Amino acid sequence: MLKKRSLFYIVRTHSYLMLLVLAISCTDTKKVTYFNGVQDGNISAMIQIPESAIQKNDILSITIGDLNPEGTKIFNPIATEGGNAAAAGPNTIGNSQGYLVNSDGNIQFPILGNIKAEGLTKTQLKDKISRTILDKKLLIDPIVTIRFLNFRVTVLGEVNHPTVVTVPNEKISLLEAIGLAGDLTLYGKRQNVMIIREENEKRLIKHIDLNSSELFTSKYYYLQSNDIVYVEPNKAKVATANRSAQWLPIFLSGLSLAAIVADRLLQ
Repeated sequence: MLKKRSLFYIVRTHSYLMLLVLAISCTDTKKVTYFNGVQDGNISAMIQIPESAIQKNDILSITIGDLNPEGTKIFNPIATEGGNAAAAGPNTIGNSQGYLVNSDGNIQFPILGNIKAEGLTKTQLKDKISRTILDKKLLIDPIVTIRFLNFRVTVLGEVNHPTVVTVPNEKISLLEAIGLAGDLTLYGKRQNVMIIREENEKRLIKHIDLNSSELFTSKYYYLQSNDIVYVEPNKAKVATANRSAQWLPIFLSGLSLAAIVADRLLQ
């Protein structure tokens, strides 16, 4: 009986070892670390943060100020906490009070009517609204403030926690987005991180090498609203998946056979 139990434990231990071997794969450490090619020294941090172009379905907070607060009430129907104001009525989206850029690329603004917003930056739209107010002589010195209420980026692929990141301050770098997604897994291809960006109804695709010092001076160092970051799996991940698909049926068959043999020996 003792020999039979010993045989059973040997078979079980052998099965665990087989599973462990299947789960382990060798990976070059240079492929799982960042900035291998970066040398000591100073790198200019004067990268201009890109202004996101306004797109259809964006939600914008737009407030109008002036030296005469009474004159701005027609533009800011609802006062919010902190003394700021936001538009309401058909522009109220869920619990957010803002202007939805409709399917035509326009926003409906009080008094001013339809204003084309799609394709403009916040600065360009601000100037457009200011000029319109001045041309109509509605205010003397309008101060226009615009913010995105839906500034977000999406991180997918070989990261620990794929996520959609909401960015209240409208400033986020590629590295920050990856960090908020839990960092790349060991199987993430750091030499080929893809950024997908929509501009002028076209999708722009850019591949970034996180091992290159050029990242720190790239115009893609900072992300724009609605950017998608995709981390491609490396060859080790693909090889592991293939090996698992090949060996798993064999392993399960061997495990079943071992269990049957052990059960017969213990009878």
